[in-house]
Amino acid sequence: MKIGLSALLLGMLAFGVQAEESNAGDLVKRGEYLARAGDCVACHTSKDGKPFAGGLPMVTPIGTIYSTNITPDPQHGIGSYSYDDFQKAVRHGVAKNGDTLYPAMPYPSYAVVSDDDMHAMYAYFMHGVQPIAQQNKESDIPWPLSMRWPLSIWRGIFAPDVKAFQPKASEDPVLARGRYLVEGLGHCGACHTPRSITMQEKALNDDNGGDYLSGSNAPIDGWTASNLRGDSRDGLGRWSEDDLVQFLRTGRNDHTAVFGGMTDVVEHSLQYLSAEDATAIARYLKSLGAKDPNQVGFKPDDSVAKALWRGDDSKTGAALYVDSCAACHKTDGSGYKRFFPELAGNAVVQADDPTSLIHIVLSGSTLPGVQGAPTAITMPAFGWRMNDHQVADVVNFIRTSWGNTASTVVTEKDVAKVRKDEAVVDNQGDADIEKLK
Repeated sequence: MKIGLSALLLGMLAFGVQAEESNAGDLVKRGEYLARAGDCVACHTSKDGKPFAGGLPMVTPIGTIYSTNITPDPQHGIGSYSYDDFQKAVRHGVAKNGDTLYPAMPYPSYAVVSDDDMHAMYAYFMHGVQPIAQQNKESDIPWPLSMRWPLSIWRGIFAPDVKAFQPKASEDPVLARGRYLVEGLGHCGACHTPRSITMQEKALNDDNGGDYLSGSNAPIDGWTASNLRGDSRDGLGRWSEDDLVQFLRTGRNDHTAVFGGMTDVVEHSLQYLSAEDATAIARYLKSLGAKDPNQVGFKPDDSVAKALWRGDDSKTGAALYVDSCAACHKTDGSGYKRFFPELAGNAVVQADDPTSLIHIVLSGSTLPGVQGAPTAITMPAFGWRMNDHQVADVVNFIRTSWGNTASTVVTEKDVAKVRKDEAVVDNQGDADIEKLK
């Protein structure tokens, strides 16, 4: 009888240990999903591809910031961080030593993350990530902006403690989930919301007004972040909820294809979202009104296409477009759906700031292969064989054809400014760029 009772007790103990280990494993797994939803790896991967080891440079208006090591290495990473240290850094931008982090770390957004999700992420980074003993560069920011103590004042004024997320009364649960992901872990506003001269986002959520997610007002690493509101010309007014879900999970839809920094977001983060979370994000974004309700929407105009079909390339930039672009994007600008994006009606093409379009003509882009769309597709760089005048001509042609109504004219100086960006020049090819200026 004693043997049987002992065996029973041992069995119960073993079952309890297994259950505890299973629960811990589930917590780490959930933390991994949440870390992917937050796209932590995009900034905190090393140049040689070590996840979370940090060291990648981020070019900002105040200088170059190098990302930190967030592996559980006790010396160079966050291995010595308690949960409280971790949540203070993520939510409030305060490092373990008390220094204020630069706002390139979007802690105002992460402040809304729930305690349960924060605990899961802590479990993942401490027990699901390989420690890497790598020390990274200090940020290259000129004095006096390099001083840390004024950042604590900045944080108190421009990044006040944001409360954990709370659904609104009678809010659709799917919409609430999307709002939580967009405002919180997704930190979409960090890139897609304009910033003030003091570098804070002009709005942290839609309750703060129409600036929220209305697009960046300055390039980030040579790209401008798009308007995610419901504007008709340069926003998501023409997209359906399904279009958004398709774009989030595969980086492409019938209207466009991902490029620039958003490529990494799709490749490392968004493609791993559950169908439910992708739908929730899409539904929330589609609920946002236009920043400019009076913006005139796209109206197709086939006059340029008909002229090109007749062999008339007299419009400035038309011959360059036919020679370099029409094979993939067609003479009517319609492209090939989910392969080569349409240019007619494209919100990026019609944006007030032409930086992204200039950049992609100069340096090209690769649409990554992802789950559900495994084929990678590359647009070649044209900066090595087009001079600034030619790039300006073809960009202006695209921005004013087929019904596109971009509000600004691109000049050679605009192209030269983008071409000076080292991130652009590095991808233009091996030809002598200076000869083309």
